[in-house]
Amino acid sequence: MADDPVQTNPDNYRVVFENDRVRVLEYTDEPGHISTEHHHPDSVMITAGSFHRRLHARGTSVEVELLEGAVRWLPAQDHYGENTGSTPTHVFFVELKEPDPNPTPDGPQLGPVKLWPA
Repeated sequence: MADDPVQTNPDNYRVVFENDRVRVLEYTDEPGHISTEHHHPDSVMITAGSFHRRLHARGTSVEVELLEGAVRWLPAQDHYGENTGSTPTHVFFVELKEPDPNPTPDGPQLGPVKLWPA
């Protein structure tokens, strides 16, 4: 398992709130930035600005483009990402501290998942 993003990418991730049930991280970067591999538990991701990224994990990559104000589910995963767009990335992650009681046998989908119309 990869490490905590606050430790692997301290210039990009910061804890903005934490209690015994959740931890909220703020992430920022600039175009061209590539993060170090890290782990996210199950999280809700909220975009504070539109961005385009490429996420990499387990030998595969996915393109992610989200508009400002998008809210997505991010299943627990290890990955690293790169800002492939022309704008900074600015997002918040609300990390759940309780693990999924019914994990997916083949592992999680890479990247954020749209579960309802936004």
